[in-house]
Amino acid sequence: MSEADTPNDEGARDFIRDIIRADLREGRHQAVVTRFPPEPNGYLHIGHAKSICLNFGVAEEFGGRCHLRFDDTNPSKEEQEYIDSIMEDVRWLGFDWGKHLYYASDYFEQLYAWAEHLILAGKAYVDDLTADEIREHRGTLTEAGRNSPYRDRSIEENLDLFRRMRAGEFPDGKRVLRAKIDMASGNINLRDPVLYRILRATHPRTGDAWCIYPTYDFAHGQSDAIEGITHSLCTLEFEDHRPLYDWFIDNLPVPSKPRQIEFSRLNLTHMLVSKRRLIQLVRDGHVRGWDDPRMSTLSGIRRRGIPSAAIRDFVHRVGLTKSENVIEMALLEYCAREVLNKTAARRMVVLNPLKVVIENYPEGQVEELDAINNPEDPAAGSRKVPFGREIFIERDDFMEEPPKKFFRLAPGAEVRLRYAYFVTCTGVVKDAAGQVTELRCTYDPATRGGDSPDGRKVKGTIHWVSAAHAPVAEVRLYDHLFAKPDPGARGDFVDDINPHSLTVLTDCRIEPALAEGAPGEAVQFERQGYFCFDRDSAPGKPVFNRTVALRDTWAKIQAKDGKG
Repeated sequence: MSEADTPNDEGARDFIRDIIRADLREGRHQAVVTRFPPEPNGYLHIGHAKSICLNFGVAEEFGGRCHLRFDDTNPSKEEQEYIDSIMEDVRWLGFDWGKHLYYASDYFEQLYAWAEHLILAGKAYVDDLTADEIREHRGTLTEAGRNSPYRDRSIEENLDLFRRMRAGEFPDGKRVLRAKIDMASGNINLRDPVLYRILRATHPRTGDAWCIYPTYDFAHGQSDAIEGITHSLCTLEFEDHRPLYDWFIDNLPVPSKPRQIEFSRLNLTHMLVSKRRLIQLVRDGHVRGWDDPRMSTLSGIRRRGIPSAAIRDFVHRVGLTKSENVIEMALLEYCAREVLNKTAARRMVVLNPLKVVIENYPEGQVEELDAINNPEDPAAGSRKVPFGREIFIERDDFMEEPPKKFFRLAPGAEVRLRYAYFVTCTGVVKDAAGQVTELRCTYDPATRGGDSPDGRKVKGTIHWVSAAHAPVAEVRLYDHLFAKPDPGARGDFVDDINPHSLTVLTDCRIEPALAEGAPGEAVQFERQGYFCFDRDSAPGKPVFNRTVALRDTWAKIQAKDGKG
């Protein structure tokens, strides 16, 4: 690829792309090969989206390729369910690895052979120390480590013991293989790291063929080298591992030498991006599973209805840096609104219904009124909405004793019904407890479509549905899972769970057009927000998830409650 073929759009410039441009320009690589290498020990979260978009995006921009590789080196925590979900997430984000799907387990024989290579070179040894003893010998950030008493075993003894480890002669945890580097190194990762451990667990792909497994640090870089990866892009927590990554590459007969480059991970307010903590949320029942719409997992975000295009736009806006930072959740919600505003059909839904009887409207009459599907997309056309004598409006759109600037319905007040008529409240019906149960109104037949021929103005427009034609739906209103922007910063993150993160409404009334829809299908509830059909929907029983409100209300809620 010539320099002229590389991207030159200033919007696509960052320190990683600049490095790649220089590598291509100076002939260090002829083509770009990247990889997205998740461990299949949980579901992907929003932080992974940054890495996915970067690795696949860079490869596409520079005419290269990106591999999807599962670093499946710990069968005690890995499941096929996670592998399947990860592939679904990557495809949902709009990327495809083509024929380049790989697993670290594809290279187990080669990795084992390279472990023997290190033993034969006097650079690895079998250690009998327990895990706690190894930890104790490793030292601290301010104190050098101590050599294991087994560090000076002969090459012959180490080779024999390692082969017997593979043969299954020793119980789990009895022995490990360690690299012989430097127990006094200022980088703890270089203090004789473990390369192999004995672990009897059925592997999702290799079954029970192995009872020893390579560690992530040993398998990762060598897998990159086998696949001819040119740029190993990873988050900053691996920066201290880079000397070890390079040590393995330099001390093994690998077919290529990838370059590791680190960038800051993606952290969001009110969210956790730690697999360990996400697992705890699921395991302890704080959420309804990995795809709970309150979760930071990509499957949860997808179920909530945030479009993949919004995720890609969000990642682009966040950009790439070497400095850790925390991004406001409001930015992700803004990106979602930007996409949904252009694509989501508009519908009228009453979440908390209050019945209205229009007393001067003919009994038994039903009209079909024209309603716009999406004012941002003229090609979306219009639909017919039924209108009759009895309708439902939002309970919040009526006040019996309204404040000065309340421009919705009140006794004696006139409002516009969206797409329909002007109506005036003439009476209020209450139950024995004094609660308003029904409104009585009159309408002006000359105002069909929402305009008055005499030019009179009304300040309020409210939405509605025809009582005789409105199916019942369940609507789930989601807010941040955590009330604090930095959950766990001052104690147990569980204590920061927002008790109002989910409100379920079971008696919502919807337009007939919303009676059925595909899971994930987006829609704007007029004046309410963006929603999507949930997979729990059944024929005649639609369920909707709120994706995001029409505007950011969280900051106002927090300020009012004195939280955050």
